[in-house]
Amino acid sequence: MRHFLTLKDFSKEEILEIIDLAEKIKKKAKKGDFKHYLKDQTLGMIFEKSSTRTRVSFEVGIHQLGGKGLFLSSNDLQLGRGEPMKDTARVISRMVDMVMIRTYAQNTLEEFAEYSRVPVINGLSDSYHPVQLMADYLTMREYGKDKNPIVAYVGDGNNMAHSWLMLASKLGFELRIATPKGYEVDSTILEEALTFASSSGAVIKIGNDPKEAIKGANVVTTDTWVSMGQEGDKEKKVKDFKGYMVNVKMMSLAQKDAIFLHCLPAYRGYEVSEEVFESHADEIFDEAENRLHAQKGVMVWLDRNKEE
Repeated sequence: MRHFLTLKDFSKEEILEIIDLAEKIKKKAKKGDFKHYLKDQTLGMIFEKSSTRTRVSFEVGIHQLGGKGLFLSSNDLQLGRGEPMKDTARVISRMVDMVMIRTYAQNTLEEFAEYSRVPVINGLSDSYHPVQLMADYLTMREYGKDKNPIVAYVGDGNNMAHSWLMLASKLGFELRIATPKGYEVDSTILEEALTFASSSGAVIKIGNDPKEAIKGANVVTTDTWVSMGQEGDKEKKVKDFKGYMVNVKMMSLAQKDAIFLHCLPAYRGYEVSEEVFESHADEIFDEAENRLHAQKGVMVWLDRNKEE
């Protein structure tokens, strides 16, 4: 049985197989053809962090696949009263067919998966956001940027930066990450990515100059500077991230037909300017929609690989 906790657990072939499946499902859905790959199955959705896109995309996605989504807030579960995660996993996985968890610590997901009888999907953790990267790559493919991509990530060395490291190092493309000093990516995750890159041929560049990262890139991406739970650090972060906003001048350093991606929510005037956001709104909201289709691909793939 396979779980979807981080892209480092998947080969290049497996990642592309899921993307191909998502693309196929999306094309059929656009024609009103909703094949019930997961007929009568139930997806348990555990939320320790609130969400817009994750909840809607998973709940609609399992519905379109013929199943049912069950929203489970940590406040409504015995988890909120101190029940061990392994016991929650043992109970819930006997009653549902698949579980998605949106949480803080990556080890929460890993412990749940260890004791689960069904596949577990990472809907976001503080370390990784793999379902978002599947949506991002599907978007890159739709805009013709999956051939020899040069991706520039500008901003915080957070779960999105870590997920980009895993995707690039597995698929073998060039990734440039620019973060302010003191906000670099996790060194252990970087080391793992560099190990994968040595086999895939990926080029990983880490630095502190956003202009250098964006120059000549054909995909530019960023994320909020203040992640959920870090609101108290906002004033300090805004100061520390001065010069890291992707504005028109910075975006002009990229290739002429470069696309801009943002996992949302976006805060104009901070990590991205209003002008850049609105001029690339088609790409950003295609990307947001692709959470639905990419996650359907993930769920169907996991269901097909339950016995392996």
